[in-house]
Amino acid sequence: MIIDFLLIPAVIVILGGFLLPLIPKNVRSSAFLIFPLLALAVLWQLPENYTLTLPFGDYELVPVYADSLSKIFGTIFAMIAIIGGIYAFHIKDLGQQSSALVYAGGALGVTFAGDYFTLYIFWELMAVSSAYLIWARRTEETDKAGLRYLLVHIFGGGLLLGGILWHTTETGSILIESLPNVYSFSSVLILLGVAVNSAIPPLHAWLADAYPKATITGAVFMSAFTTKSAVYVLIRIFPGWEILIWFGVAMALYGVVYAVLANDIRQILAYHIISQVGYMVAGVGIGTEMALNGTTAHAFSHILYKSLLFMGAGAVLYSTGKSKLTELGGFASKMKVVVFLYMIGAFSISGFPLFNGFISKSMVISAAGEAHYEWVLLLLLLASVGTFLHTGLKLPYFTWFGESKSEITVKPVPFNMLIAMGIGAFFCTLFGVFPGLLYQYLPYPVDYDPYTVYHLVETVQILVFTFIGFWILRKKLEGDAKIALDTDWFYRKPATLVKKVFVYNVDKAFGVADTIMLSISEYITKKFKNPMLWLNPFTDRENQASRYSPSMEVVMSFVLFTVLVFSLFYLT
Repeated sequence: MIIDFLLIPAVIVILGGFLLPLIPKNVRSSAFLIFPLLALAVLWQLPENYTLTLPFGDYELVPVYADSLSKIFGTIFAMIAIIGGIYAFHIKDLGQQSSALVYAGGALGVTFAGDYFTLYIFWELMAVSSAYLIWARRTEETDKAGLRYLLVHIFGGGLLLGGILWHTTETGSILIESLPNVYSFSSVLILLGVAVNSAIPPLHAWLADAYPKATITGAVFMSAFTTKSAVYVLIRIFPGWEILIWFGVAMALYGVVYAVLANDIRQILAYHIISQVGYMVAGVGIGTEMALNGTTAHAFSHILYKSLLFMGAGAVLYSTGKSKLTELGGFASKMKVVVFLYMIGAFSISGFPLFNGFISKSMVISAAGEAHYEWVLLLLLLASVGTFLHTGLKLPYFTWFGESKSEITVKPVPFNMLIAMGIGAFFCTLFGVFPGLLYQYLPYPVDYDPYTVYHLVETVQILVFTFIGFWILRKKLEGDAKIALDTDWFYRKPATLVKKVFVYNVDKAFGVADTIMLSISEYITKKFKNPMLWLNPFTDRENQASRYSPSMEVVMSFVLFTVLVFSLFYLT
C-alpha cells in the first residue's frame, strides 16, 4: 500500500517539492526535472481504468483513477512541468522551485482524483502553492496581487467544499461522476467553485490581475495548470450543461475585447487565456463526443502554445526589464531567436494551418456546427479574428518591430530559456503537422480531418483579412498607458472602506482596549505594592507588608470584611 501511494504521479511531484531543500543548491535545478519525468513515466504505466483506493472512515478515497481523459491531461501537465523547469533552470530561488513542483503536483492530483475529497485537497494545494509564484517578486504591488489571488481562490474553494458536502449529504457518495443537468443547490455550488478556477466571467478578474505580476518563470506554470485543471473537472462532471455554451462564448469574446485595452504584454496574454478557455467551456457545454474531444485537444494544445507565448514575453521582461507596449519596440534584431519562437506560439494560438491550434480549435468550432449551434460557430470564429489580431499581430509588432518609445538596453537571454521555448515550439509544430499523434489519445474515437479544403480556405481568408485590417488600423491599435477597469473593480474599489471598517477601526478598538487594560494593570500593581495600606484602614502608620505582624487592627478589618460579604450574600 505504501509503495502504491508513493507511485501516485501527484505524490511523486509534490514529494519532490519537499525534498528540494535537502538537495545541494548546485544540482537542485537538475533534480527539479527528475520528479515530473518520473511522474510522466509512471502515469503511462497505469493500465486503462486503473483505480487505487484507500479507506477513509465510512467512505473510500480514490487518489488515482486513470482513464484516457485523465492520462492525456496528466501527460501535458507533466510535460509542461518539465519544460517550465528547463525554462527556470537558471533560477536558484528555492521557494519558487518548491512551489512550482507542489503546484504541478496539485494539478496532477486533481487530474487523477476519483473522489471529491481528494479533488478538494489538491485543488486548495494548487491555490496556496501558486500564490507564492506571485509573492516571489517581492514588491508591494505583487504582495497585494498575491493576496487578492489567494483570497479569490479561497472563496472559490469554499464554494466547492460547500457543494461537495451538500452533494455527499444528498447522495451518500464522494465518488466523482458526471452530474445530471439539474440545477440542485449542491451542483450549482460545485459549478461556481470550478467556474472561479476556470476564470468564467464575472469570476475571472483574478487571472488578468495576477498573471502579469507573477515571476518571469512562475507565470509559465500558472498559464498551464489552474484554468486547464478546472476545464478537466468541467469535462468530468458537467458535460452537456448547455449554460456552459453561452458562458464559453462570452469568455471567448470577452477576452479578446479586453486584450484591446491591455498595455502589459503578459496581461494581453492573460486575457487571451480567458478567451481560449472559452472555447473549451463551450465545448463542454455542447457535450457531444466530438466537442469533448475538441475541448481535450484544445486544452492540450493551449498549454503548449500559451506557455510558449508566456516564455517569449518573459524573455522580453528579463532582457529589457519592461513589459508595457508603450515602453517597447525597435529591438527585434537583438532578439531574433525569441521572436521566431514566439511567432510559432502566435501562429498556433491564431489557428494557422500546420500548427497545433489549428487542429484543436477547429474541432470545437466544427462540433458546434454539427450540433446545430450556428450562432456559437459564428461567434467563436469571430473570437479567433481577435486572437490573431492581438496575440499574433499587435503584441509582436509593438513589442519588437514598432517604433522604439524609450531607451532600451537588451541583455542576453539565458540559453536554457531558449531551449525551453524551442521544445514548446517543436511540439506546437509536431502536433499541427501530425494531428493523429494527439487524436489517438483523446477520450473518444476521432472521425475528424482538420485539413479539408473548405476549412483551409476559410482559415486563410480569416487570417489574411485580419492582417489587412491590422495593417490599416495599426496606429489606432497601439498600446495606451491606461488601466482598464474589469470586474475586480467591485472588490478593489471598496477595499479602502473595508480596510477602514474591518481593519483600521478594529485595530483602533483593540488599541483602546489595550490601553485600558494597561491602566488597570498599572493601578493594581501600585495597590499591591504594599497591600497593608488598604488591608488595614484603622491606622495611620505606614506598615510594610514584609515587616508587618498581625494585630487586632488586622483582625477587626477581616471581621468587618466578612460581615460585609455575608450581608451582600443575604441581601441578594
